[in-house]
Amino acid sequence: MATTLTAHQGDTLDGLLWREMRLGPADWPAVLEANPGLSMKVVLPLGTRVTVPAAQATPATPTRALVNLWD
Repeated sequence: MATTLTAHQGDTLDGLLWREMRLGPADWPAVLEANPGLSMKVVLPLGTRVTVPAAQATPATPTRALVNLWD
């Protein structure tokens, strides 16, 4: 299922993708393909809707080892 994001004032596509979904450069081609006419570094008009394809909509969350200070 695709996710739809809405741009705030002053958002660029890469900034919106990072802020809302923590998506990086590896995910941008699929997002650009799903949103013809958008560009990465151009400021998006307020309220622009951006569709994020399903594969990118669930970013992998990196896991970190738990460290206890008292061990």
